[in-house]
Amino acid sequence: MNRLRLLQPVQLSLRLERSYGKHNKKFLYKDGKKYENIIYYPRTPDHQDPPIEPAKLFRVQRIKPVKGNPYWEKRLLKDLGLDGKQSDFTVVKNIPENNARLWKIKHLIKVSPVTFPYGEPTKQDIKHTILKENGECLVTKQIGAVEERSEARAEFDQQPKRLDTELLRKDARLKWLNPW
Repeated sequence: MNRLRLLQPVQLSLRLERSYGKHNKKFLYKDGKKYENIIYYPRTPDHQDPPIEPAKLFRVQRIKPVKGNPYWEKRLLKDLGLDGKQSDFTVVKNIPENNARLWKIKHLIKVSPVTFPYGEPTKQDIKHTILKENGECLVTKQIGAVEERSEARAEFDQQPKRLDTELLRKDARLKWLNPW
């Protein structure tokens, strides 16, 4: 009992006053710019965001297993065609309906925008189109014989110090027999 009486005055003298009131957000963050429902606070007052061109297509790949997920997530993956192997991917349009589906399973998939660095392919280019893992869509056409390339090939064949198959085979055999 005596101890409590002695400690109480000491605790009262060390007690600090704290205010738990709300801060005024309008006063603290007064330089914000409003974009629809989002308030954005730029670093400098004259900062301009670069114009953004949204992607027309998304490359969607499943990165997590289907097992153990609820039926509605499995159904969405099946509708998108991602219920097979984990390395499989699909291409979907960038429209609100698909974006809502992807948002529901965002923890199971990897979404990358499809870009066309050399322009969009035409109907004739469909057979020569490659979609990379990072979302780049490239058109690879076979180029016909060009005079410069044929001249360079003839020049290379005439060089005595070129690395042809026979020379490389002999060198590899010698290195195998005498490694040190």
